[in-house]
Amino acid sequence: MNNDLLNILTDDNNDFDNQKLLDYLNGKLSGDEKHEVEKWMADNNIADDAVEGLQNIKDKKNLPLYIEQLNNNLQIQLEKKKEHRIKMKIKEYPWIYFAVALILLLCIVGFIILRMLLVKR
Repeated sequence: MNNDLLNILTDDNNDFDNQKLLDYLNGKLSGDEKHEVEKWMADNNIADDAVEGLQNIKDKKNLPLYIEQLNNNLQIQLEKKKEHRIKMKIKEYPWIYFAVALILLLCIVGFIILRMLLVKR
């Protein structure tokens, strides 16, 4: 089996065997091993949701293909969000600097006008 397929929840389950998770989905585990996986899923909400969704797939023989597609789509979406955040950070700063400079300039001009009006009286 492709090693990429075994990394279903790589960041969340460094201490859990991904092959065991696939075997659980395919119904190949004994009672004790099945209980161990269910206990782990009870403690890990993300894994529980992922396994629940994968269990709803009717064609279990294509499960590794579905998992690979999900992982690829997730990586693409995360990269797009990361790039968008970086672009927004770069774009935000010039406007902030411009706004602060404009406010300071308006305060100084306002102060000068008020001072001139008070001196004339």
